Amino acid sequence: MNLPNILTIGRLFAVPLIIWLIASGEHLAAFWLFAIAAATDGLDGAIARAFDQRTVLGAYLDPIADKALLVSIYVTLAIYEEIPRALAIAVVFRDLVIVGAVILAWLIERPLPIDPLWISKANTVAQIVYAGAVLGGDGFGFALDEVQRVGAYVVGALTLGSAAAYLAAFIRHMARPGSAAR
Repeated sequence: MNLPNILTIGRLFAVPLIIWLIASGEHLAAFWLFAIAAATDGLDGAIARAFDQRTVLGAYLDPIADKALLVSIYVTLAIYEEIPRALAIAVVFRDLVIVGAVILAWLIERPLPIDPLWISKANTVAQIVYAGAVLGGDGFGFALDEVQRVGAYVVGALTLGSAAAYLAAFIRHMARPGSAAR
């Protein structure tokens, strides 16, 4: 166990508390806890790289914590009509496509290399910023209607673009004769 893994596990355990805070109407507290959790997303990876603390556990836990945090936030915000439901559906759909492709490739013994694409990284940043803006706007009482409207379109486009990019990579991988994991 090392600091990057502890930060990742902390982010994972923050998810139910953030959801509870949103459901309780405590958007300011949800914003601050979400901001801390989001900061650990970049911090854990930076520490792991800088101090050569990468682990197999961290390689698996980090994307699980990211997906748990963002999918849970988006679904909860959609349920409480803070964001468009279609956006939450797109976020969940993208992650299901990615996880489904990884599981399918593993089941047929043609595992995929897990290499995040640039559009996926941009998508994650946009999703974090958008969710933070929604929670912050509600928590601080700011009317961010235009920012939220534009943000929803940006996140939606990046989410669908990321899903398409991963699907194309999956199809290319599966079409190669005898492709195997790296």
